[in-house]
Amino acid sequence: MPTTTMPKVSFETFAGVRIRYADSGNPEDPAVLLTSPWPESLHAFAPMWASLSAHARLFAVDLPGFGASERREDLLSPRAMGDFLVQLISEGGLGTAHLVAPDVGTAAALFAAASRPERIASAIVGTGGAAVPIQLGEPLASWVLDPDVDKYRAMDPRVIVNTAVDTITGGIPDDIRADYLACYDGDRFADSMRYVRTYPEELPVLAGLLPHITVPVTIINGRHDRVVPLANAEFLDERLPTSRLVIIDAGHFVWEEAPAEYASAVIDSITGGWP
Repeated sequence: MPTTTMPKVSFETFAGVRIRYADSGNPEDPAVLLTSPWPESLHAFAPMWASLSAHARLFAVDLPGFGASERREDLLSPRAMGDFLVQLISEGGLGTAHLVAPDVGTAAALFAAASRPERIASAIVGTGGAAVPIQLGEPLASWVLDPDVDKYRAMDPRVIVNTAVDTITGGIPDDIRADYLACYDGDRFADSMRYVRTYPEELPVLAGLLPHITVPVTIINGRHDRVVPLANAEFLDERLPTSRLVIIDAGHFVWEEAPAEYASAVIDSITGGWP
């Protein structure tokens, strides 16, 4: 299991929403905004926190409605979340920030890059739904497309989260697992599903914007990702004007399964190693 450095977390209101975040400091370094994967939290970045913070100021957040952050209904879609990210960069004093936004952050980061490229130095995305028509594996495909949402409210969210993170090769520390479970207790998991259930309407809109995004984009995907197949990363790489595709020999949770390789790709993007 990789060595982890648990960042110290705080809560603050940004754009009118109470957000859990971690700030490594180092304001003179390039700012990197990291957004929480799902169904995880900002602690997913713990295995690479030390290596990344040697190169940048890290500002990691649980997105609204995810992790331990407050939910606001009008933000539960990628396009609205993209607007939130732009506001967060401004209110957090991050200047022109690099976005590290895997999983559910992928579409939000790209919407942000399309609307306000002057606020974003680069975007590092991947393992998030992007392809049109939708190409997703289970259980995500059902979470997005199943017409019966109520049955997920009847499920034990601890079983859902444990089943997801049990697929992480090498496992995760008990304290991080406990955080993930706490973050999606009660109705929080079912409520967070509202975000991905907008994919059928919002991903086609994003697809039309991709050729016009001027921000350099690094797309990182696990070669063996069965939840968000590699086709989604390839879809982005084929349409973005300035992009590179980094394929890592890992599954869906590539940031935890291969943190050294993931961090290396991020560092290349934020230090000028690419493009």
